[in-house]
Amino acid sequence: MDRSIGDRPDAMPAVIEIATRFGPVRLILSLSGSKVQRILLPGDPRADAVPNADLPSGKEPRDNGIRALIAGIQSFLRGNDVRFDIDLLDLDRCPPFQRRVLLAEYGIPRGYVSTYGRIARHLGNPGAARAVGNALAGNPFPLVIPCHRALRTDGRPGGFQGGLAMKQRLLEMEGVRFRDGRAIMDRMWY
Repeated sequence: MDRSIGDRPDAMPAVIEIATRFGPVRLILSLSGSKVQRILLPGDPRADAVPNADLPSGKEPRDNGIRALIAGIQSFLRGNDVRFDIDLLDLDRCPPFQRRVLLAEYGIPRGYVSTYGRIARHLGNPGAARAVGNALAGNPFPLVIPCHRALRTDGRPGGFQGGLAMKQRLLEMEGVRFRDGRAIMDRMWY
């Protein structure tokens, strides 16, 4: 049976696996196939619990936005400057504070970094650096929401769902330099 996203009788969200130089990135889509519910990076332990891509072999999603997102992720992970369409993300699944943090993080341009504390101050919650870190640790949309651009105050990477090596490599691809395991924070945002 020739099926595509949107006419799936099993009512399970579609999972699309994207081959990248870092390893497979998985998109979990809404039942309609037009919104991304989660992005799982290589190295994320949650990825083991998600089945492999379940679109019929050789098929692509019907939604042009999702196809553009897939191409954008592949381009981004090759080191290109990509601005993603966040309207494709199901941000309504996130609590209000996390949504505010994710939107602030989305605003950090390529080649810049910020700290959890700076983001908290930008949001009007100067004492909420840890809450910002927790919101980013649970970022359901890494890469599209570039949480790799948030660092600890001392320039150390902090955490990242794809692992610290991937975080550092992404930042280096964007022009951020490191010395002794710390980012040289000469291009700060917020």
